[in-house]
Amino acid sequence: MKTLTVALPGREYDILIERGLLSQAGKRVRAVLPRAQKLAVVTDTNVGPLYYNRVKASLQRAGFQVGLFVLPAGEKSKNPLHLAELWEYLMEFGLTRADAVAALGGGVVGDLAGFAAATILRGVAFIQIPTTLLSQVDSSVGGKVAVDLNHGKNLAGAFHQPRLVLMDPDTLDTLSLPQFMDGMAEVLKYGCIRDRDFFDFLAARPSREALTAEIEHILYTCCDCKRQVVTEDELDTGPRMVLNFGHTLGHAYELAGHYTEWTHGEAVAAGMCAAAKLGVKLGATPAEVPGQIEAACAALGLPTAISCTAEDYAAAIGLDKKSAGADITLILLDKIGHAVPHKMPRKDLIALLAGL
Repeated sequence: MKTLTVALPGREYDILIERGLLSQAGKRVRAVLPRAQKLAVVTDTNVGPLYYNRVKASLQRAGFQVGLFVLPAGEKSKNPLHLAELWEYLMEFGLTRADAVAALGGGVVGDLAGFAAATILRGVAFIQIPTTLLSQVDSSVGGKVAVDLNHGKNLAGAFHQPRLVLMDPDTLDTLSLPQFMDGMAEVLKYGCIRDRDFFDFLAARPSREALTAEIEHILYTCCDCKRQVVTEDELDTGPRMVLNFGHTLGHAYELAGHYTEWTHGEAVAAGMCAAAKLGVKLGATPAEVPGQIEAACAALGLPTAISCTAEDYAAAIGLDKKSAGADITLILLDKIGHAVPHKMPRKDLIALLAGL
């Protein structure tokens, strides 16, 4: 088993990575929640039939009374209506402040279940059991929880750190190839912003087969990077912003596609390529970097560019949580393996984007 500790004072937790870990969920959760009696598992219509019974059996062996709340699979479920339904279910289940909520699924399940845990009874313990590559390397670590609003993604949320993150790489075997490669966009991001050797390692393994053979190393490296950044800046006011490389423009592409045409990973891949080109224009990024990122994305079957109107760019940038007044902090690369924040007026960024 590979173990990482997110050492936030008073909110420390472990990330455990091991094949077959779902069957150990009960004893692992019991170790961090010795007094809890009830555990409400939140999952979706895709993941529940695959893994819920295994997790339930393990939790019951550890003495938990297990509840189940199932969301329709997909981003559209991450909304205030389903959040309110989950709140009501947790009350019907008899959850107390000594009990916990567990997310079994991808980022949508984790974000919504985590926001419910952060707010029900003014906060209960939260367990992350991510089952997609995207959620294992990104959304399950760091404590960001949220729901989407009509105006955009993740606009209502909180910071609520999990008590434990359980990652079973075996769950990735049931992902389709597009779902797997969707997660690879976030994996590649870590190489771009923090680790040139890791970027080269990934670029040399463009097939799912080659990546799966090294999946424990990939998960560990990504989570180690995020753990370090989150420990430096839990509330995303400074160094943690580098994790958003590709996301400012990626959110514009998701908006342009009405959150149905492009997945999050596809939008982030194109966003990283566009951000690299912007970095060259702004004199921050070496000229060879955009081509290197485009080649790595293309080899993984990810888009390197997505059409977007000036109106969609403006709308997404206006909602970006890295905005402050009339300015926005865009994350750029001064080389592959090192990201830098670049503060600029939003209107200047929109004008630059028109020339891409």
